[in-house]
Amino acid sequence: MTARLVVLASGSGSNLQAVLDACEDGRLDATVALVIINRRSAFAGERARGAGVRVEFRPLAPYRDASAGARAAREDYDLDLAGLVEGASPDLVVQAGWMHLFTSSFLDRISARVVNLHPALPGQFPGATAIDDAWASHLESGLDRTGVMVHLVPDEGIDDGPVLAIREVPIFADDTRDLLEERIHHVEHELLVSAIVDLLAAP
Repeated sequence: MTARLVVLASGSGSNLQAVLDACEDGRLDATVALVIINRRSAFAGERARGAGVRVEFRPLAPYRDASAGARAAREDYDLDLAGLVEGASPDLVVQAGWMHLFTSSFLDRISARVVNLHPALPGQFPGATAIDDAWASHLESGLDRTGVMVHLVPDEGIDDGPVLAIREVPIFADDTRDLLEERIHHVEHELLVSAIVDLLAAP
């Protein structure tokens, strides 16, 4: 049975595009039912619209303006976001460059599994600056590898859920930061699709 995916993205959407392409060419027996963006400028929205996929823009800012505190704003936002996601009846929720940390208000309400793509190896460089952190470590101490992982998101931990797939990415002596990022993105596109395929095939 063809799976239904909800994809959340905050940026250019190159990983979303990899998923859309895999659905189109048959590598992935799935359809993207909904794409949610939280930045109006996110090109992921244009990619989704170009593929005929419904797009919803859901920014956090109005919740911050209406709330008494940052935590309460996130919880209220996540509760509404969960309702939007559940309305699409997903088999899998995919964070593909989604720059927002979920609270339990979201995770406890979502019946589908939630997966995240992170440009680092397990236990290394959690958070939004993983590529910059790996590059700084290369310059400061000669780090010669980083990586990409896809993991489940069962709780509020930051990039530390059960790992579904990993792949190392070398850092070469003559690299630049931009070359490293390009190499990481290439691996991300492949690993995300293969991890989704494997996860949907698992009993």
